[in-house]
Amino acid sequence: MRHVIAALVTNEPGVLAHVAGMFAARGFNIDSLVVGRTENPEFSRMTIVVSGDDAVLEQVRKQLQKLVPVVKVVDYKDVPFVERDLMLVQVWTTGGPSVAAAVDTAASGANGASTVASGNRRSELIELASLFRAKIVDVSPDKLMIELSGTEEKIEAFIQLVQPYGIIELARTGVIAMPRGTASARARTGLSRAAAAGPSSGPSVDATQLPPG
Repeated sequence: MRHVIAALVTNEPGVLAHVAGMFAARGFNIDSLVVGRTENPEFSRMTIVVSGDDAVLEQVRKQLQKLVPVVKVVDYKDVPFVERDLMLVQVWTTGGPSVAAAVDTAASGANGASTVASGNRRSELIELASLFRAKIVDVSPDKLMIELSGTEEKIEAFIQLVQPYGIIELARTGVIAMPRGTASARARTGLSRAAAAGPSSGPSVDATQLPPG
């Protein structure tokens, strides 16, 4: 089962290694791990995506919370939340090498004439990006760079559609998540309290620092 876990941690050397080691020691592969500062630079928010059995993962979560730099850990399993992944992908717009050149061959009719002109691929990719509400962030004579944000499912669907054009390079940030509605407001209030208390206050904080999970 897929789990999205949020952790509020203090900015100390080795925190990331401790967290990654905790999951690795129990045989869990981390699908995605994103770390970024909160409104208080003394604290960072970690968003971890893993797959595993609920009961075993609950034990891992409890062990993770015992780490000194970790202030709060929440599994978003039972909490409505919004998640986003950001991707940059560079795609061929001409009959470039390897896969991109194969588009013309695959689109050739019975008479062997290509029905997909190289010049048409650029407009096709722009239209496809528009349908997914993506942005064209860089244009060159034979390439396009596209920026897309959304759920993992949306990102994966877009990758499958542009794969035949020939992907030159692809980079993704990983998943970030935040609870919806009033739960989100409680989370912001709790994070502010933690920031005001400072790292010297220790790992014990009010339960509203993150929404219940």
